[in-house]
Formats: sequence, structure tokens, C-alpha cells
Amino acid sequence: MEESIRNKYQAIIGLEVHAQLLTESKAYSSDSTEYGMLPNTNLSAITLGHPGTLPRINKTVVEMAVKMGLATNCNITRYNIYARKNYFYPDLPKGYQITQDKTPVCTAGHVIVKDADGNDKQIGITRIHMEEDAGKSMHLAGETETLVDFNRAGVPLIEIVSEPDIRDSVEAYNYLTEIKRLVKYLDICDGNMEEGSLRCDANISVMLKDSPLWGTKVEVKNMNSFRNVQRAIEHEIERQIMVLENGGTVDGETRNFDANTGTTTAMRSKETLNDYRYFPEPDLPPLVIEQEWLDRIKEMMPSLPQELYKRFTEEYGLPEYDANVLTDAKEVALYFAELCKYTTNYKAASNWVMGPVKSYLNELQLHMKDFPLQPHSIAELIALVDENKVSHSVASKQIFPYMLENPGVPAHQVAEEQNLLQNSDASALEDIIAEVLAGNPQKVAEYKEGKKSLIGMFMGEIMKQTKGKADPKLANKLLAERLNA
Repeated sequence: MEESIRNKYQAIIGLEVHAQLLTESKAYSSDSTEYGMLPNTNLSAITLGHPGTLPRINKTVVEMAVKMGLATNCNITRYNIYARKNYFYPDLPKGYQITQDKTPVCTAGHVIVKDADGNDKQIGITRIHMEEDAGKSMHLAGETETLVDFNRAGVPLIEIVSEPDIRDSVEAYNYLTEIKRLVKYLDICDGNMEEGSLRCDANISVMLKDSPLWGTKVEVKNMNSFRNVQRAIEHEIERQIMVLENGGTVDGETRNFDANTGTTTAMRSKETLNDYRYFPEPDLPPLVIEQEWLDRIKEMMPSLPQELYKRFTEEYGLPEYDANVLTDAKEVALYFAELCKYTTNYKAASNWVMGPVKSYLNELQLHMKDFPLQPHSIAELIALVDENKVSHSVASKQIFPYMLENPGVPAHQVAEEQNLLQNSDASALEDIIAEVLAGNPQKVAEYKEGKKSLIGMFMGEIMKQTKGKADPKLANKLLAERLNA
């Protein structure tokens, strides 16, 4: 699409994110939520909605929803009414969904994300409400029948509905990244979009930039990765613009995203609003979140990414890049924060975590919890380098690998036993430097004539003769003094 045409229009985007909660039992029954069980085994008469059964509120679901509300700066609704959402769906065994309608548990919040230019932007959160999941329909290749697995029915969800504050696919991607990061920091959802524990629907419309009226909204579904959400939004913006440019009108409809083609296709019309016939859930009493309970939930809140980012940049003086990388995953951020209790060389600590530590984890496809060395062990390595007892190269390439294989051995012990401590004896180094220079008279002459880059060659020879144990700073100083004398 020509840039001049694209620039005439403004996209208006809102996202609806469903996060499957990490509870052991379902939202309104004691049935297990364990993933991967045989079909139709995590069931009871309550999940199936048999006559005479009564649901019960899962307290942990409420606490997880409130935590997400606190993390997104929401107001917490104290008096909650559950609602029935009625619609026919083959994998919804009760024929209705227990959700929230008029009183969502969290309202009027926001998160801060980066826009396409890298600037901070506030995206509003309209509401977060609690509800239950449906089952899963399965269509086997070559079969005409549809099989239904009700194991997922009743699994607790929160739906996070944004304000239509998002203006392009980059902001949408960054918003989803922040939502995923928050649910993982809170330990309420694993954030795995590919497995369906985090799902996203996008509401997209376009309008002329000088128009007072918003365009017709289209909902796009079936996006199983953040990148596919971005692709779907980009395609849908261009599709709607071309419809308008060609004199047509955009239909209000639900569309399906095809990841293979990167395009959307119509699923069903939304010309009339769905009549879900909401009414208060008669089998559940109102939920009252009292101040004492809310205070206990607040006390359970962990340090969140923005808080840690501020501490890392302001208190520890790290660059923004380092702070962003370190706070991307909760386990890494907490490991780094613990490491900083044992060292004040925060930049070196950051370099170690972002470099050797993460490289080791990535190479073996491990999580931070599987890393064999405690933070104080990395602090010992930093201290050895800071005290000029070993070079960073020796610490990272020789001592660090040995410690990974022998986690209980302190860094200084490895350095001593492996004869890796640096030679900081000035007189001994002067003798070695004199020997190196005497063996390379032609190179010395070239250096004195202006070829200063040769100092690297001389340093290489010194390190070779000392088997890498020469204190590089001292050796470099003594070498420069001898060459420039």
C-alpha cells in the first residue's frame, strides 16, 4: 500500500485477552485443572451442570484476579455479582457460562508500554472480569464427526479488556508483551499463547484522521502468537483502508486469521448484537471483598517489572537496555536482585547475568531455577576480577565452567587450585617484558616509528609467556613505559 494512502487513516485497536489461571481446581468446582489428562476425566456433575448441583466460588481465582487488577492500576470492585451468559455452544456443557457482567472485579486501570517510536504510552484497561472456560471441540482428519473434550470446561479465566487506545501493531505487540510479563510475575498464568493459556481477540477499525466518527469495528480471532496478532492487525488495517478507498463500507463482523497466508476471512456477521440474556447467577451469592482481605492480597504482591526497572536504573545505575533485559523474566530479575546483595559492582553483575549466565541457560534450554550456581558464587567471580586476581577472560572461560560442574567449590579455591591467579609482581613482569622486547627488535623499531597498534602483539606475547596469568592492566602500563622510554 502506498504510504500516502496509509497516512490518511488512523487505526483504532482494542484487545481482549483471556488468561487461563494457574489454579489446581476449577473456577466453581473441585475438579482438577491438570493439563494433558485423558479426555473427559477432569469432570464432575457440577462441571456438567447436572440438576441439583451447586457451584462454589474458588477463593484463589478471586485473589489472582485482584492481583492482576492491582498490577494494572485498577479499581477493585468490593461488591461483585456473578452473572450467567447464555448461548449455545457444543463444548459448553451447562449451556451457559458463569461470568461477570455489571460488576467486573477490576475497572479503570492502565499499563505503560512503548509506542512505535520507543516512547512511553498509557493504554487503558476497561475491565478485568472472572469467568470459566469452555471445553474443546476436536475434528480428526478424515472424520465427519466432532469429538468434545470437557476437561477444560470450568477452568478459571480472567478476561482483560483494553480501552481502544492502541494505534498500530507495534503498540499491540508491546501491550501483549507487558500483559504476559505481568501474569508471569504474579504467577497467575504461564502466558503460553501457543498452548492457549493466553488468548487474544483484536477489535480493529480505521477512520480518516480528520473524521470525528470512528469506523466500523471488526473482531479478529484465532491468533496463536504475539507475532500473528501483529500480522493480523497489519493485514486488517490495510484491508479496511482498501475497502474504503474503493468506495465500499466495512462490515461489522468476526473474522478468522490464517497464519499461513497472513490474511483474514469472514466467519460471521456482527450486524446485530449477540443477545446473551445476562442475568444474575442464582446459585452464587454476591462476592464481597472486604478491606482486610484486600490488604492481605496486597501483602502477597511481588515486586513488579516497573518497580524493578526503576530500582535497577536509579539505585543500581544500570543503562535502560540492561534493565529491560533483566526485567523481561521474573526469575532472571530476582536472581540479579539477589546477586546485588553480595556485590556493589552492579554493572559487572548485569554483564555476568546477561552474558555467561543466560548463554549457559539458552545453550542447555534451561530455566533460571535450574541454574546450578547461587548468586553469591557469581559475586565471588566478580570480586576476583575487581581485585585483579584474575582477568575477566580467565574468570568467564576457565573458572566459571569449572564451577558449573562443581557448584560447591568457591571461585577463589578454583583459581588457586588451577593455578589461575594473576601475576601482579611488577619486577617479574618487567623481566618478561624485557625478554619479549629483546626478542622482537624490528617490531620495537616499528612501534617507535609510529605503528602503535603493535602494542597488542607485545601484550599477546607477554600473556603467552605468563600463560595468561599476567595482570593485564599492570603489564600494559609497564610495557607502555618501556616502549615510550
